[in-house]
Amino acid sequence: MLDASLGMVSIEQNQIIKLFSVVAVILLPPTLVASIYGMNFRHMPELDWYLGYPLAIGLMVLSALLPYLYFRRKGWL
Repeated sequence: MLDASLGMVSIEQNQIIKLFSVVAVILLPPTLVASIYGMNFRHMPELDWYLGYPLAIGLMVLSALLPYLYFRRKGWL
C-alpha cells in the first residue's frame, strides 16, 4: 500500500514539473524579446518606426502563442 501511494505521489509530481517546464518554455521567448527592446539602444531602426512598438508587442505575443499551440497539440497541456 505504501509503495502504491508513493508511486501515485511521484506520478503527480512528474506531471506538475512537466507543466512548469512547458510554462517556462512558453514564457522564455517573450521575455527575450522584451529584454532586448528594454535595453534602450540608440541604433534600433524599429524605435523610429510608427508601428515599431506594436510590432514588438505582436512579436512577443506570437512567440508565446506558438509554443503554447505546439504543446497544446501534443497534449502536454
